[in-house]
Amino acid sequence: MVQWCDTTVSRDGVDLAVRTWSADKSPTVILVHGYPDANHVWEKVAERLSRDFKVVAYDVRGAGNSSVPQGRAAYKLRELRDDLHAVMDAVSPDEKVHLVGHDWGSIQTWESVTDPGAENRIASYTTLSGPCLDHVGQWMKARLREQKIGAVLNQLSHSWYIGAFQLPVLAPALWKAGLAKAWPKVLRRTENLDSEPSATQLQDGTHGIELYRANMLPCLLKPRERHTKVPVQLIVARQDNYVRPAMLEDLSQWTDRLWRRELDCGHWGPLLQHPDVTADWIREFIQHIDGAPASGPLQRSEVTTSQIKGPDSGKRVVITGAGSGIGRETALAFARRGALVVCTDINTEAAAATARIITAEGGEAISRKCDVSSTRSMEALAAWVEKELGAPDIVVNNAGIGLSGSLLDTSVKDWQQVLGVNLWGVIHGCRLFARQMIDQGRAGHIVNVASAAAFMPSRMLPAYATSKSAVLMFSECLRAELGDHGIGVSAICPGIIDTPITRNTRFVGVDNEEQERRRQHAHTFYQRRAFTPDRVAQAIVEAVEKNRAVVPVSPEARGMQWLGRFTPSLARNLAQVEITP
Repeated sequence: MVQWCDTTVSRDGVDLAVRTWSADKSPTVILVHGYPDANHVWEKVAERLSRDFKVVAYDVRGAGNSSVPQGRAAYKLRELRDDLHAVMDAVSPDEKVHLVGHDWGSIQTWESVTDPGAENRIASYTTLSGPCLDHVGQWMKARLREQKIGAVLNQLSHSWYIGAFQLPVLAPALWKAGLAKAWPKVLRRTENLDSEPSATQLQDGTHGIELYRANMLPCLLKPRERHTKVPVQLIVARQDNYVRPAMLEDLSQWTDRLWRRELDCGHWGPLLQHPDVTADWIREFIQHIDGAPASGPLQRSEVTTSQIKGPDSGKRVVITGAGSGIGRETALAFARRGALVVCTDINTEAAAATARIITAEGGEAISRKCDVSSTRSMEALAAWVEKELGAPDIVVNNAGIGLSGSLLDTSVKDWQQVLGVNLWGVIHGCRLFARQMIDQGRAGHIVNVASAAAFMPSRMLPAYATSKSAVLMFSECLRAELGDHGIGVSAICPGIIDTPITRNTRFVGVDNEEQERRRQHAHTFYQRRAFTPDRVAQAIVEAVEKNRAVVPVSPEARGMQWLGRFTPSLARNLAQVEITP
């Protein structure tokens, strides 16, 4: 553990309590806390950053061990800005500093970052859950002009406390009446956080109300145009109950260079739940701005005007078996929604062809060869994704093969091949990428493509139906386990879909001529059915959006699900009928 030292910086009669870690290192990183906190809220992140940088955190005026100035005007943004500059001059007089702000610490730091010439003193800025108030005012005006009143009302409903803070007696009285003592319980109930009570919580909550009273209405009603040339990293808490992600969507118009990264957590989550991830992101951003090559995930997080805007903008999607059929159509569907898609397939050229279609349409895609049945190949894919992109948001375990024939004609090698691709491929994808999602605070979604054959037995599909039934049950088990981490799991069960699997299905126990005849028969039948892969892709997209557990696709799939569940004896009788996957 790196030891810290405490000092004081004074400005115009206000003493600011400053804590410094690793004073002998460079560059300097200054952390600015929000409301109703003090600098102790940064301890976990500061400890991790101090291994590489000189780290400074201070109590803003009216909080922690700093002075409590009198009068509302003492809490104006210009005063908070000048306090920050005083700290900057004291701890790093000759070098640029890197700034990081959370909540009101971020709001007040925007005042410095958007000052003309700020780039000459500030090397970079990482903002968490605290937008520039002028940007918020501009965002609200733009939404009202666009008649998107719902977006504004949604944010206002989450910001109800700001109106309450304008009342002269109520808010301070609540803190004095017991809210200060109960604050850790409030965080536990609303944010699922375990935090220690602060010795200055009553003071921090009571005096900090002046921040809202002094600045909110003037900035929101008459917002200024505040641009910056300072490189900005935006870390979005997707489940923030106070600063909704939609309010941050216009930030790129106010910055020359912007990186956007997201965590699936609440308002204080980046500091208290995911300090490792937050510190890692701050570290690699600072090191890149200071000259180091950008990591793959950081490169991908830089916001560019060429990116397709859509509901999945900024998301990373990994799809196995993306070279054709359902996999290709699913890759196209997510790419058209703005996601970056990793198209994987055992057929290198097929995966590359899918990626080329996406890029030709203006989307983002990368192709990779992968054999899902191989532990080594899947681990290599997962390691590459983590290094180059970070944890994916969505994984579609789609790769599969067909096999038809009786048990007695199915060899051990046949069983190993079918289970290796259809079941083990799904297991590998789930275990490897779920681990990444959990470690990086990503509440993602995993889609496992099973089959309608999972609902009913079949005399001619023992290997195939067994593998798909196992995928269905595995998905249900995984959904129960990963729900605690905010990760959804869906099993997709297509019926008779016209995909290349019909032309590649093997029929065991027959000669080559008969096998080719059966393949052609199955292919013709599926073509006549004319249920296309793009409809399955749409079902997959909807399953992710609505977090559906089991999704039968096509009327026959729903019928097989119904028969298997409600009339199992009839399903067993129908199992005598020969069908192909």
